[in-house]
Amino acid sequence: MTAVRERTDVLIIGAGPAGSVAAALLRQQGRKVLIVEREQFPRFSIGESLLPQSMEYIEAAGLLQDVVEAGFQYKNGAAFVRGERTTEFDFRNKFSPGWGTTYQVQRADFDHVLAKGAERMGAEVRYRHEVLAVEPGETPQVTVRSPEGVEYVIEADFLLDASGFGRLLPRLLKLETPSNFPVRGAIFTHVRDHIPADAGFDRNKILITTHPEHVDVWYWTIPFSNGCCSLGVVAELEFLNRYQGTELERLQAIVGEDPNLTRLLKNAEWAVLPVRQITGYSANVKSLWGPGYALLGNAGEFLDPVFSSGVTIAFKSAQLAAECLRRKYAGEQVDWETDFSIPLRDGVQTFRRFVESWYEGGFQQIIFHPNQQPEIRGMICSILAGYAWDKKNPYVAETQRRLRVLEQLCGV
Repeated sequence: MTAVRERTDVLIIGAGPAGSVAAALLRQQGRKVLIVEREQFPRFSIGESLLPQSMEYIEAAGLLQDVVEAGFQYKNGAAFVRGERTTEFDFRNKFSPGWGTTYQVQRADFDHVLAKGAERMGAEVRYRHEVLAVEPGETPQVTVRSPEGVEYVIEADFLLDASGFGRLLPRLLKLETPSNFPVRGAIFTHVRDHIPADAGFDRNKILITTHPEHVDVWYWTIPFSNGCCSLGVVAELEFLNRYQGTELERLQAIVGEDPNLTRLLKNAEWAVLPVRQITGYSANVKSLWGPGYALLGNAGEFLDPVFSSGVTIAFKSAQLAAECLRRKYAGEQVDWETDFSIPLRDGVQTFRRFVESWYEGGFQQIIFHPNQQPEIRGMICSILAGYAWDKKNPYVAETQRRLRVLEQLCGV
């Protein structure tokens, strides 16, 4: 039997943040957009603390009202703790212009809000449709299986892979290449935190806590609007494997080693969601584009969760790809390396250097330094707020050199 064939302008694989924002931007251009999504939404995902830069892309995609009215936890910054040392960054005091506030979100709900917004704007979303095969080229062809087990083929002018950690095209087309980061893992859950109002915990900020003895081990505490927190620990596998028992017992044991978190969570109800562990999440690819396709967000490259950059990078990739497709349909010549890959990787590289400095301990010395210059602090704040593509910021334009000098000045 010959498989049923369909035709669309742009086919997007994955209805997560990158896919939904790309779809909404393309619908504004009048394109016919189809999203195929393997899961049924809402579904759990990590990456729950957004950065203010994300709001620019949400707004440009016409999805701002959808997000604002969803009732997510307001966020205006990040707090850092190591032992007795504390510091915090209010993102409204950043160097770069633009949004200074955002939200902390349960991703099951947030991703569903974005996907429904893309549907409202005219994109078609098919849940529980699984991609089986891809033939790239001038007219990409994708074989898909429906929930009923029926296989069919979609032809498109262009294909965007927004499959996230599923990394569909990198796997099918053998595009994956090793990340230069050590293999780390994360153990995490949601807790009903019951943190007292007088505990000194700012629910408008993500809390990043460094392990009191290990500079490369850290915890996230992300408060939500429903009285719960996302709680997790990140470390190399050798460290995590020292702890025995269930995933819950391991997480509780590691969290119990930090006095401040122990104090904050003394009344917590643990494991509102099942405790999960992921490992080896850092990933890279040989190329972010190819004949008839481009990779968005985590399908292309994922660094590390420490600065919550994943969703921002996903949105940026969606914005760049949508602009390239606008020019393509306008009859202009598009160089996907120059117009998509290089600009995207520029910001990713800025984040990468800050992530490396975090695990080496240098960035921690910088943020906890007692004598900080307000102007430089504002530039650092901009990058923490997601503005890693603002070349007017010296710490974006010359990330490597500037950060190395600052590390030396702070006694690293």
